[in-house]
Amino acid sequence: MSHTKPVAVITGAGRGMGAAIARELRGRGYELVLMSPSASSEKLAGELGGRGLRGSTASLADLEALVGLAMSSYGRIDTVVNNTAHPPTGELLEIEDSVWEAGNQSILLSVQRMAKLVTPLMLAQGGGAFLNITTLATFEPDANYPISCAYRAAVAAYTKMYSDRYGPRNIRMNALLPGYIDSMAHPAEAAYPIPLRRIGTVAEIAKTAAFLLSDDAGYITGQNIRVDGGLTRHM
Repeated sequence: MSHTKPVAVITGAGRGMGAAIARELRGRGYELVLMSPSASSEKLAGELGGRGLRGSTASLADLEALVGLAMSSYGRIDTVVNNTAHPPTGELLEIEDSVWEAGNQSILLSVQRMAKLVTPLMLAQGGGAFLNITTLATFEPDANYPISCAYRAAVAAYTKMYSDRYGPRNIRMNALLPGYIDSMAHPAEAAYPIPLRRIGTVAEIAKTAAFLLSDDAGYITGQNIRVDGGLTRHM
């Protein structure tokens, strides 16, 4: 089966930033294959004329099923958006090993597994693009989110290593680092330290994601792009 439209696979696509990215890409002509832990991704896929399934980024079997669904439905994968929710929080030295291990499976290993599953397909097609949704705290870690910060920093390193290895084969990988976004409820005072003095919108995240996945960003790879209203100080 061969399709002329580009095909995007998106995890964590049932709501928030993932759903907004799905809607934006659909508006730009992409076929969609969506996954989330709840039925919300299946519902959204039905609304947007795509394919959806319920699954976890921590499960290799679910990721294999996601890729299989994309290939059986459309015969190709042009873009992958790796999006995962924040794992449980806790006091740094009181977090059980099992919770750290679950965070590793969901955040870091999911990126590696999707790369292993999809890279051969993109090589055969002549190219493609990955986008990893992480956090503004990737380079300025916050002890309130220890597991997320630790493993998303690892994703930043992975993003660069992958882009170095597969850039010569026309496959790009970048990471998008959101700040305070209206996908979550934030108190009004959260906007005060932000130079733009407001919370960001999921639409802004979605448009940035779409740009990074498009040919307009064809010379951008291995980058960690902050979309945080200027909040972080990292240079």
